[in-house]
Amino acid sequence: MAIWFQRIFLLLLVSCCASSDFLENPDFEAPPLNLSKNSNASSNAFVLLDQNSTLPGWTFQGTVQYVTSLELPDAGHAVQLGEDGKINQTFIAKGDDLNYILTFALIPGGQNCSTSAGLSVSGPDSNAVFAYRQNYSKVPWQSYTHNLGRLGNGEPINLVLESEAIDSDTNSTCWPIVDTLLIKTVGVTVVQDSGNLLTNGGFESGPGFLTNSTEGVLIDAVPSVIQSTLWQWSVIGTVRYIDSEHFHVPEGKAAIEILAGTAPSGIQTATRDTSEGSRYNLTFTLGDAKDACIGHFLVGVQAGSASQNFTLESNGTGSGEKFGLVFEADKAAAQISFTSYSVTRTQEDLLCGPVIDEVMVHSIGGTASVKPTWLLLLFALLYVAIL
Repeated sequence: MAIWFQRIFLLLLVSCCASSDFLENPDFEAPPLNLSKNSNASSNAFVLLDQNSTLPGWTFQGTVQYVTSLELPDAGHAVQLGEDGKINQTFIAKGDDLNYILTFALIPGGQNCSTSAGLSVSGPDSNAVFAYRQNYSKVPWQSYTHNLGRLGNGEPINLVLESEAIDSDTNSTCWPIVDTLLIKTVGVTVVQDSGNLLTNGGFESGPGFLTNSTEGVLIDAVPSVIQSTLWQWSVIGTVRYIDSEHFHVPEGKAAIEILAGTAPSGIQTATRDTSEGSRYNLTFTLGDAKDACIGHFLVGVQAGSASQNFTLESNGTGSGEKFGLVFEADKAAAQISFTSYSVTRTQEDLLCGPVIDEVMVHSIGGTASVKPTWLLLLFALLYVAIL
């Protein structure tokens, strides 16, 4: 029964997290009205858009330039948002109670700049500012993610991207270049698997990965699990969402690499259905991402009122080791957190750190049982019938 139920859970989880094409011209490969689609490096690399220009799928204001020749994650076309530059596009939600998660590529728009301007990303229920930072990837662009909000079927979603100056000297500012936008939907209700009192403990539900990305997705600090793109986990500092295709992932297709820079970074969540005063066992896998991250990992783990530091010597080749911690629940929803205190860099001076995966909480008195509901039974029968 446990295996049968777990299979239903995994199937339902995948169905809630399927990516869809919501945006028109998300990679800017369809050129402006006054520019040939075959423009390449022989042409002017930056074409200023004016009132005679039309960028398919998008409206724009301020200083916006169409980029035709750069090292980018797709075929080499993007948009630079200069001073007061803004683009936006409205699309329609296609399901009830779904979170709309945006992943996008960001690159600074110049060299030898004193500052890099920020990129403001807004949705119906959210706003955040992102800035390109050195020492986070081997390629000259980075993938970031933002939760646009939770919306119902048929509701309009207005996605707005605009530059945000950080320094008053705009003449020496690198204005942001944006490319390859991807929208992914994540259901707000995920059925839990057999006995684990944590939701999304394997980190399988998170932002989408860009097709040509090899560097994972950076998730900046998000104090609220409601606004986080890592389903049911809040983020402290910066973490990297990594995929099994390009990194060592202990289990499944995704995991979290914690990047501790000038301050500690980490992730935090809460258990469900724990009883105050009862004892539980927290288990997790601590490892490295196989990204040449060599060093001493120190991760602080807190579970309820208990806390303990765990260490791992990493040789950067894809190691992993299981650890555990017994704790007593101090309330019905016990806090679980992982914090990295180690500033670790590769030989290329790129920030790296410990990988966390397979986080599980079980009752000491026995594995908590989760009984299939009639809805799940019906879902399973429908699935079998389709097959």
